[in-house]
Amino acid sequence: MKILCIGRNYAEHIAELKNETPDEPVIFAKPDTALLQRNQPFFYPDFSQDIHHEIELVMRICKNGKNIEPQFATNYFDAIGLGIDFTARDLQSKAKAKGLPWELAKGFDGSAPLSTTFKPVAEFADLANINFRLEVNGEVRQQGNSGMMLHNFAAQIAYISRFITLKMGDLIFTGTPSGVGPVHIGDRLEGYIENEKLLDVAVK
Repeated sequence: MKILCIGRNYAEHIAELKNETPDEPVIFAKPDTALLQRNQPFFYPDFSQDIHHEIELVMRICKNGKNIEPQFATNYFDAIGLGIDFTARDLQSKAKAKGLPWELAKGFDGSAPLSTTFKPVAEFADLANINFRLEVNGEVRQQGNSGMMLHNFAAQIAYISRFITLKMGDLIFTGTPSGVGPVHIGDRLEGYIENEKLLDVAVK
């Protein structure tokens, strides 16, 4: 199982981090050891002083595929859940300033909390109109809609599968909306699709 992630997929998030808008999807990966499941707590690592939350819709791949055409992409994922792409922003900024890869800033242990529940694709009336949000200590910090993505679900699958074979059980983190920010020990992060809470993570 692999975790593939889409960067810079919401215009407002690109603007808030003062990044350039890419012509094609930005892809990076997290190792399976990044997964944090069953609402386990996130333990703040000692190698960073600036961990940020990034809430994302997550696709679950249900079928092996390579060079998938966009019109067939919906056959390759069967459910959508929520994940948090925890990012060590200080490590990322340092690496970016030197033009170096920033895998350590994104792929450290526990950096990918994943919802306990995935909602079947058939339950969504419109995949281009899925509301989701992150609350930190009961306050809404991030909210987005799948229709705001620069590259929709089908485009992501088509693009990734040109380079990387997708396999059953793979996860695709589809990008984060604006509102990213730091987390602190003692925070409680709750993620929702529409008004259903799917994710509940304590920072310790």
